[in-house]
Amino acid sequence: MVDIVYAMGQSGAAGEGAQGGFTAFIPLILMFVIFYFLLIRPQQKKTKEHREMVTNLRKGDRIITAGGIYGRITGLDDTTVTLEIADKVRIKLARNNVGALVRSSSQTPSKEE
Repeated sequence: MVDIVYAMGQSGAAGEGAQGGFTAFIPLILMFVIFYFLLIRPQQKKTKEHREMVTNLRKGDRIITAGGIYGRITGLDDTTVTLEIADKVRIKLARNNVGALVRSSSQTPSKEE
């Protein structure tokens, strides 16, 4: 009698073990999907928008650097930007250090004093 109960118990455990292995990965897969949509995808989108903004810079655009310096672009190179931060005060910085476009040159009125 004990042999029958013992044999029935093992066949049930073997069936659950195979199914339990797959169901153990479902929470991990769901966590990865959640991380992708909440963290990875928005960061990739932000990086792509910044890259497009940096490639579309033109002379006369007003920008803010990653360090918080406001200025107007007076010169562009493949890797550098020349920025006028005051009268006759110009600095060079890497294109990737441009934080944001404050005003495009097409939006600003053309008043040269």
